[in-house]
Amino acid sequence: MSSSDPRRDFAPMRVGRRLLLRPPGRACPDEARAEIVLVRGAFGSGEHETTRSCLEALERLEEVRGATVLDFGSGTGLLAIAALELGASRAVCVDNDPRAVATARENCRLNGLCDRIEHCLGTLEQVGSRSFDVVLANIFADVLRAETARLVARTRPGGVLLLSGIPLEDGFELRQRYERHGCRVRANHTLEEFSTVLLDKR
Repeated sequence: MSSSDPRRDFAPMRVGRRLLLRPPGRACPDEARAEIVLVRGAFGSGEHETTRSCLEALERLEEVRGATVLDFGSGTGLLAIAALELGASRAVCVDNDPRAVATARENCRLNGLCDRIEHCLGTLEQVGSRSFDVVLANIFADVLRAETARLVARTRPGGVLLLSGIPLEDGFELRQRYERHGCRVRANHTLEEFSTVLLDKR
């Protein structure tokens, strides 16, 4: 693949206090940060405000250490990879786009994480009845709305959900929806156009 491939041609990015994202073949040493090698996709490359917000929230999330993680609508797999770099034990990525799944697999290989991340093409049904300590979903608000009950069901009692991709005008309604399904809002981060919400499952 040529160096002009836009998926691999971007400047290294420092996100939050602990993460460094860089393309393959572009060294950017920073011993203070966990390095993630990334081939970009259409979403989840770290540049969008919702992705950065999720990464920063993961940094602050104590529950990520040793956690099992579900990344729904995983795109490039960045959030799952970051969770593992921040101390999670295993992750499952789910996306309904074959190209996204292929990109996520490539990114896992680039970061040496193939044995710790499972990839599922399709819907939450592919996960079965498994539950997770941390559920991530940076995806369209209508999907968060339609999948509320299933996302909560995939979160173990006492686990957390980190949701983003929520337009500001939809935030209140979506937070109330998840509260009705047994969650408690721990934090709500307002961005320029979207919001990111962290919830505990009671």
